Amino acid sequence: MTTVVLLGTLDTRGLEYAYVRDCIQAAQCKVVLMDAGSKGVPQIQPDISREAVARAAHIDIAQLEHADQTTAIKMMAKGATAMAVELFARGRLHGIMAIGGGGGSRLATSAMKALPLGVPKLLVSSLASGDVRPFVGAMDISIMYSVVEITSINVVTERILTNAAAAIASMALAYDNFELSARARLHPYLTHPPIDRVPASSPS
Repeated sequence: MTTVVLLGTLDTRGLEYAYVRDCIQAAQCKVVLMDAGSKGVPQIQPDISREAVARAAHIDIAQLEHADQTTAIKMMAKGATAMAVELFARGRLHGIMAIGGGGGSRLATSAMKALPLGVPKLLVSSLASGDVRPFVGAMDISIMYSVVEITSINVVTERILTNAAAAIASMALAYDNFELSARARLHPYLTHPPIDRVPASSPS
């Protein structure tokens, strides 16, 4: 079944991710919810826990409890990247979406950049009206401006997140049902993650 991975910090945006998950499931896609938070208690139950993400980065989540934000983001991004690549290799990722401010956007796009060209990647961020080159790099990451900070479901964020969910679900379905031409199959970035972005080891 076509599967969308939702990658985010569920201690700060759990309710928003729950809303997006329900919208994507209503569009006939399966959702895998990955928690990359490292501080507070998750607001909803993930499919892939923060403990599992941390283990994929070869650390214990308890080690990040008192770490500064930069270190925590870097380590959880490493684990999330390994997890995303593994899910893709197993045919369990046909699209990936994240909701983020500064830290969440950096974390999520690190994982997105490790996926092959053509895999749908969508970031909803309040930073989208500024310079997004650090988030996109040279990859095909789509960014949707949230207009407001996403801190709850309200009249603005409900519309934005509904549109975002519809977009990633449609892109994932299209990706899952698309057959590469013989010539395209020879292009390594369309079938495998960029070599310089693949984690040194996959999660156990």
